[in-house]
Amino acid sequence: MGRITTRTRVTRIVLADETEVRQRADVLAVEEPLEIRVAGTALSVTMRTPGHDVELAAGFLVSEGVIGAGEEFRSAIHCGGPGSGPSSSAPLLTIGPAPVGVLAAEANTYNVLDVALAAGVTLPSTDIARNFYTTSSCGVCGTASIDAIEKISRYEVSSDETSIAATAVRGLPDALRAGQAAFDKTGGLHAAALFDVTTGEMLVLREDVGRHNAVDKVIGWAVLHDRLPLRGTVLQVSGRASFELVQKAVMAGIPILSAVSAPSSLAVELAASSGLTLLGFVRGASMNVYTRPERVMV
Repeated sequence: MGRITTRTRVTRIVLADETEVRQRADVLAVEEPLEIRVAGTALSVTMRTPGHDVELAAGFLVSEGVIGAGEEFRSAIHCGGPGSGPSSSAPLLTIGPAPVGVLAAEANTYNVLDVALAAGVTLPSTDIARNFYTTSSCGVCGTASIDAIEKISRYEVSSDETSIAATAVRGLPDALRAGQAAFDKTGGLHAAALFDVTTGEMLVLREDVGRHNAVDKVIGWAVLHDRLPLRGTVLQVSGRASFELVQKAVMAGIPILSAVSAPSSLAVELAASSGLTLLGFVRGASMNVYTRPERVMV
C-alpha cells in the first residue's frame, strides 16, 4: 500500500506586529493515480489517496452499473504496471465475508488494480465513451455526454421507508469530523461515512483527496461485506453534494444523503426524480432539506 501522507519543507510567514518567517515541516495528503482494470482491460484512471483501493474499485463499479452485489465482485490484483503480472508467491488476503484476492507484483507501484468479476457477470463496455480520465475534483468530467451519466440503479430508493430525526442528522457532521484522522494531519482530505439510521452506529468512514473517491470507498466496503442495497442508512459527506454523489448514493440504494455544504441544481433534480432525501448546509442547529422532507422527523 502506498503512503497516505508525506512530509515536505515549507516557509511559513506569519504577519503580526513583528512578521515571522521560518522554515518548518508540513504534512501533505498523498495524491497518486490509480488505473482500474477489469479482466485486464483498462477502464478508468482516478487520482486518489492510496489505501482501500479494492473498495474504491468495487464502489466505482457499482456507480457505473457494472455490479450491484457483493457476490459479483470476485477478486482484485495489484499490478506493477503495463506488462506486469501478479507474483505467484504473493499472499492471498481475505476481505469481508467472501475471499478477495489481492496479489502483489514485483516492483509493484500499487497504482494499477485489475479486478476479476464473478462468472456470468457482463464485462463493462470497452467503448471509448467508458474510458475516461477522472480528476480528484470531478468524477464525471470526462464522460461523453450527460445521457451517459444517468445510470439506471438496480435499487428503488423512492419506496424506502427509512426516516431519521433532525436531531440525529445534526450530530452526523461532528461524528464524521471526529473520525477524520488523516485530515487532522493534513487538512486536505474529503470524507464520507455511512450511518445506520436505527442504531446511529457509524458503519464505515473513508477519507480521500477526491470526494467521489471517498464515497466509492464507502460503497466498496459495503460491496465487500455483501451489504447492498444500503437500505436504512444515511451517507454523510464533508463537502458539497454534487450530481455524482447523488448518483452514487442512488446506485447503492442509499435513501438519505447529507452534506455540510451546498448541493448543485443537478444534484437536487436527480435526488427528486430518484426519490432520495437530500440535505445540505447541515451545520450546527440548522439544515436545508431539498427533497423528500417527510423522511426527516422534527
